Amino acid sequence: MKIAIVGAGSTYTPELVEGFLKEARALALKQVYLFDIDSYRLRIVADLVKRMVEAKGSPFTVKATQDRKKALSNADFVLTQIRVGGQRARHADTKICLEEGLLGQETTGAVGFAKALRTIPVILELCADLKKYAAGARLINFTNPAGIVTEAIQKYGGVEAIGLCNVPVGMKMALAKDYGVSYREIDFDYVGLNHLSWVRKVFIRGEDKTAEILEKEIEAPANIPKMNINPKFKRALGMLANSYLDYFYLQDEMTARLKSEEKTRAEIVEEIEKALLKKYQDPGLAEKPKELEKRGGAHYSTVAVSAVKYIALNSGKKLIVNVRNNGALPDLGPDAVVEVTSLLDARGATALTVGRLEPEIRGLIQQVKAYEELTIEAAVRRNYNKALLALAANPLVTSVNKAQRILDRFNQEHKLGLREL
Repeated sequence: MKIAIVGAGSTYTPELVEGFLKEARALALKQVYLFDIDSYRLRIVADLVKRMVEAKGSPFTVKATQDRKKALSNADFVLTQIRVGGQRARHADTKICLEEGLLGQETTGAVGFAKALRTIPVILELCADLKKYAAGARLINFTNPAGIVTEAIQKYGGVEAIGLCNVPVGMKMALAKDYGVSYREIDFDYVGLNHLSWVRKVFIRGEDKTAEILEKEIEAPANIPKMNINPKFKRALGMLANSYLDYFYLQDEMTARLKSEEKTRAEIVEEIEKALLKKYQDPGLAEKPKELEKRGGAHYSTVAVSAVKYIALNSGKKLIVNVRNNGALPDLGPDAVVEVTSLLDARGATALTVGRLEPEIRGLIQQVKAYEELTIEAAVRRNYNKALLALAANPLVTSVNKAQRILDRFNQEHKLGLREL
């Protein structure tokens, strides 16, 4: 097997390779190609990864390249983890939104919108190369906003793709630690979109623990400010809410919190990455450093390697992924990408039936999906009107006048080339 990692200069890459080292024999993995447009970061990360692989007896070879054709050619799986514009673009988007009193987060609200518009054209160029150099390869997308990007790939990329998020497995890991069980002994009745999802039921070793768990505080990802949802609301909802829902359920509180902070998350991540890259250059380091957990991508390798393994070995096992709806959620269209429990085998990922959505979550999911569909059309067609309508449809954009102002600034800041058609 050959695996290509696009965006391999990411500080996440050592965690990903750590996972592949554990499954190298089962996957018959022979080659891992690392590709990135940033030669400095690629060299540092590749050197660490090569030391990690050598320390484990070199079960596969690692090659770093800035030649995309060479990286993709004859690959069996391609993993994408790119950040178009880097943390500087994320910082600019966050400040633009906060100046208008709007929430900014790279996967939700208008900051996620701006990132999607920068990212989708680049991802679709990659898909064109993938069809040319590795027809039949499976694309596993971790690039945020993962749900929107994956839907754009499925609609316009012409390649087989699923999207991944580490949040569901992170929730399971936290509960497993609390209950003293393996995360594999926990099952979720899980429904929603990427970073807009709910756990309707939690089963631990087959026993329904939902009511009990609702009274607990579940560990949130490191990249989300810690907020406390009203306990009466939690009980009324009767579901575990993805931590990213704090941006929707606590808009005023979250906006005030983000405005009060001295640094944006982008600036914090820049500092973390600078320190990580410095540490990665230590010639004596041959393992993933613990400091990587502060980056916010814990358990990425668990879900990524599981997805590759289940498909490659035709396992028929379940995993929560971003996948084509195809009727699993009757309240959304068949070609919408949803985040649900899916069956993974040689055919790829097939969403398992979830059923009708409860009214307490249905409206928000449908509204955000409408925003996502409009965002994809705006990005693909460079259509200013669709972009404006997308922002107006986003629940975290509170005024069409604000939508127009931030859209114009995004268009200018990132040279998006949006045109009124």
